[in-house]
Amino acid sequence: MRIFKFGGASIKDATGVRNVLQVVQTMGVDNLGIVISAMGKTTNALEDIISSYQKNDATYLQLIDDLHKAHLEIVEELEMPFEGVKEVCLSRFRESGIKKDIKSIMESLKGEMLRNKSKNYSFLYDQVVCHGELLSTKIVTAFFNACGTATNWKDARQLIKTDHKYRDAGVNWQESEKLIKESCQRELFITQGFIGSDENGFTTTLGREGSDYTAAVLAYCLDASSVTIWKDVPGVLNADPRVFENTVLLHKIPYNEAIELAFYGASVIHPKTLQPLQGKEIPLYVKSFLQPDRDGTIITAVETLEPLIPCYIVRKNMVFLKISSRDFSFIGENNISDIFHELSRHKMQVGLLQNSAISFSICFEDKYHKIKELLKDLEKRYKVSPVEDVSLYTIRHYNGDAIQLVESGKSVLLKQRTQETLQLIVKE
Repeated sequence: MRIFKFGGASIKDATGVRNVLQVVQTMGVDNLGIVISAMGKTTNALEDIISSYQKNDATYLQLIDDLHKAHLEIVEELEMPFEGVKEVCLSRFRESGIKKDIKSIMESLKGEMLRNKSKNYSFLYDQVVCHGELLSTKIVTAFFNACGTATNWKDARQLIKTDHKYRDAGVNWQESEKLIKESCQRELFITQGFIGSDENGFTTTLGREGSDYTAAVLAYCLDASSVTIWKDVPGVLNADPRVFENTVLLHKIPYNEAIELAFYGASVIHPKTLQPLQGKEIPLYVKSFLQPDRDGTIITAVETLEPLIPCYIVRKNMVFLKISSRDFSFIGENNISDIFHELSRHKMQVGLLQNSAISFSICFEDKYHKIKELLKDLEKRYKVSPVEDVSLYTIRHYNGDAIQLVESGKSVLLKQRTQETLQLIVKE
């Protein structure tokens, strides 16, 4: 088996859906499983629906109707004549019952919210956002079948069993492997990324980069020959082209290197996606759905990066915090433990830390806007000096030119280096 994963950007409209079919037909349909995310910004729309619902704002029902309409518009465009799509395919698609399927899913969404009694946001979130993946996979499956590419639709909630940690569920590997092997052998199938279910049948979601993780879970359980993540970029670049000029495509990346890059904040592949693949040495390809014939990037069991060049990662809008004791005593293990407890309690994501005898410096992301509460709690016991809106640059495999490129025109607040990695906190 091979596993393909297509994200929301690849199926954001009718043109995208047609292109996904073309990619699959070009790459071959034998022994293939396809994981698909929600279309475009559907997950964001569902999050807005939850927000309105929690505010007791009845307009959430109108937002659901708007989402219904948006998906019907994509279906109606897919029904229209298009170069390369035969009329018999369009006719079969019109008769597929897809509009009834969409209506049924939207009614399920409304019913879920009208019946809800839970005050647990994470539980409600998982029961609602899953409808995005259900909609996208139904539409894509119907289009594939209408165009003569026989495809089986699978409900991921019947394949991937998890614990009860809503919004970041842990996979029950033994039960999931049994279900996946029973259901997904040697046939073209489409299923949803991001979602699973617990032992009570309630929907769960797999957290950050959940659709990529779904692909990895399926690949691991099926002993797949490869996983391919299809994106709108040619593969993994050595830097974000929106920040750096003259970026270079990385042709081969060792598993450990990819995990390192992801750890420091690169939007490569989340470590939890890589770990099951590394366990069975299943190669992961990152390729362009716009240029499927190009090689892209392979993450696999190679010795070193190819080409071996500096890789740049930048995280902006960070907070640099210097903490010291009020009486100039040492910052010891108990203090560090105390500080990390506060960081964890306030959900801060640490990107760099450094300690000396009498101070402790950290750079973190205030994702949930809790910096004021954190500072208030720390200032009860420590002297605290914050600098907000800093950037954290990480350079893997740095050299002199790479350092100069990052430092030029910036005020460097802290620099930390190891043999392979240099990190700089800068004020731009």
